[in-house]
Amino acid sequence: MSEEKKDVIFKVHNLKTWFPITKGAFKKVVGHVKAVDDVSLEVYRGETLGIVGESGCGKSTLGKTLMLLEKPTGGEVLYNYDGTFKDITKFDKEETFKFRRRVQMVFQDPYSALNPQKKIYTSFEEPLKVHGVSNAQTREDVMQKVLKMVNIQPDYLMRYPHEFSGGQRQRLCIARALEVMPDVLICDEPVSALDVSIQAQVLNLMKDIQKEMNLTYLFIAHDLSVVQYMSDRIVVMYLGKIVEIADSKALYDNPLHPYTKALLSAIPVPDIHNRKKRQVLEGEVPSPINKPTGCAFHNRCPHCMEICRQVDPATIQCGEEGHMVACHLYDKKD
Repeated sequence: MSEEKKDVIFKVHNLKTWFPITKGAFKKVVGHVKAVDDVSLEVYRGETLGIVGESGCGKSTLGKTLMLLEKPTGGEVLYNYDGTFKDITKFDKEETFKFRRRVQMVFQDPYSALNPQKKIYTSFEEPLKVHGVSNAQTREDVMQKVLKMVNIQPDYLMRYPHEFSGGQRQRLCIARALEVMPDVLICDEPVSALDVSIQAQVLNLMKDIQKEMNLTYLFIAHDLSVVQYMSDRIVVMYLGKIVEIADSKALYDNPLHPYTKALLSAIPVPDIHNRKKRQVLEGEVPSPINKPTGCAFHNRCPHCMEICRQVDPATIQCGEEGHMVACHLYDKKD
């Protein structure tokens, strides 16, 4: 299916999320941490869009901004309401509340996402009450349904979070996010705190749930092997900007941006006789407060040219349809 025929659920245009730095007794703003800086992308209904990059690249802030947990500084975030796109950054309190029923989030640490003083039943019942499910039996039926989807026994509702393993707690968090039957699930490092064997169980479970509910996933992670397994398309971020977007297979088979190549070279190969050459990046990641002029990656790039130090590269299509890269190496190529 061509990209034009795909149903777009999110359109993001020039999104910026900056955090002010204040100084003195009067909290004068003296600078900004540019966590997300001029990001534009589209998310298709039913796909898994992976978002990868080093720690501090802005991927988690991007997810929280799309969920309206962080207030954007600029740009547009258009959400598809049954064919009509609305800018969620202009929503009032009531519209934001209704929007959150359509878009839910699974956080990195499942233990801190559950109230340790409350039983699981209370943690599951409260969101349903808040979103208007007044009938007790209906709430009970919904809770039973979502627990069954994540392979948790219904009688576990009367237990406390500390009585569960890490994998079970994360499955409970996924189930709670599914209670309101969302269209989009933003997953912020959902398996990074789990053992490798448990990671596989949770990832396979998420794939099954996606097929059953026709969910759209934004899958944020730093583990490139996990992202490859889960994602249809992948966004690579560096210092608040997108440097490459491509189909998962195209990105892993033919990475274009030097930063993407370095990231992929770090994936371990389970064969001691077939070692690949590691591309080690030199230099330090620039500060998101005082970003360098031109390409933000130029001080670590082995292919840096003079234009890279002066001009921020535009994102252009290179190679296969939908393979976008922001790099001066490809400015004059077809």
